Amino acid sequence: MSDRLAVLPQYLMPKKALTHFAGTVAGAQAGDLTTRLIAWFVGKYAVNMAEAAEPDITAYASFNDFFTRALKPGARPIAAVDLVSPVDGAISQFGRIDRDQIFQAKGHTYSTQAVVGGDSGLAAQFQDGHFATLYLSPSDYHRVHMPCAGRLLRMIYVPGDLFSVNPLTARGVPGLFARNERVVCVFDSVSGPFVLILVGATIVGSMGTVWHGVVNPKRDGKVKEWRYDAQPVELAKGEEMGRFLLGSTVVMLFPKGPLSFNPAWAPGGSIRLGEAMATRLG
Repeated sequence: MSDRLAVLPQYLMPKKALTHFAGTVAGAQAGDLTTRLIAWFVGKYAVNMAEAAEPDITAYASFNDFFTRALKPGARPIAAVDLVSPVDGAISQFGRIDRDQIFQAKGHTYSTQAVVGGDSGLAAQFQDGHFATLYLSPSDYHRVHMPCAGRLLRMIYVPGDLFSVNPLTARGVPGLFARNERVVCVFDSVSGPFVLILVGATIVGSMGTVWHGVVNPKRDGKVKEWRYDAQPVELAKGEEMGRFLLGSTVVMLFPKGPLSFNPAWAPGGSIRLGEAMATRLG
């Protein structure tokens, strides 16, 4: 069966209704029912609770509290390199941006302008730059951290579809990461601007940032933007910047310049928060 045929049911299913339902269930504080749901999830996905700051599943009032659980201090050492992985997960793709085209999967690319929500000026800063797309599976730690130190400039909520973002869907849905709902975070750093994008998906009830809280506004199809010129938000490398309520994908954009990705990286490979992602050359 072709990848496009395999994802056909996703075009037909009521993705927004399913996402709303999943968000309601995940946010419910249902006592023993919540604990049993968490226990089932831990068993099914082999979640390592030993590294959680709170390993006792009965301590979580809701599934969302469990899903966005913190790690024990020191569980993810931060490498002494320019750019580190901001998440636990798997490498979807990474490399050079070809003019304005980002590689998604064989036969599929999407533009920098599309993924940032249509802002041509912002997209132009990443012409012939670099990108990394990282997938978070249900079993992964779901907080997102900073790949390097940065100062927040803008945050843009871009409405869109809610396709799954698993590898099969990435191969089967054209322009997946530029058509799903997403939150675009624009930062400045000592090496120039960079963008970190939280991409939503089916049953991802919401996305949040440490400076704003839950971002997803009423889904009315309108792009929304917040600027932080007069409200400095500065975050250190490895510091938490946001989280997913259920799993999804992070896309990062970096400007043109000499950048060397970790030679051990390969599409499909596993990654952990804080490990070396790339080094700037020169």
